[in-house]
Amino acid sequence: MEIKDYCSNVDLELSTWKAKLTDVLGKIEPLSTGRKEGIFEEINGLQIVLTELEDRIEKLRTECPLAWKPERASIEKRMAELSERYSDARMEFFDYEFGG
Repeated sequence: MEIKDYCSNVDLELSTWKAKLTDVLGKIEPLSTGRKEGIFEEINGLQIVLTELEDRIEKLRTECPLAWKPERASIEKRMAELSERYSDARMEFFDYEFGG
């Protein structure tokens, strides 16, 4: 795989995750403060991950280094963690919305 293709694919995937997180946070935003207090740590964690994603996307778009092996392992690990956090947050939101 060409490095530019890899960079483009990672950019697309990170941007997709960013959109998903933005969507979840947007759905949580209108909730009352009392309802958000119960999931404060999750919300804060998602906002931190969103900031990290934005930073990585920016770095990817401006630098796209020639040697991605060290970054690739870190990105893949972070993507797995992100997937788990996203699933947890969706289920937490679902529980709040539907009385679970």
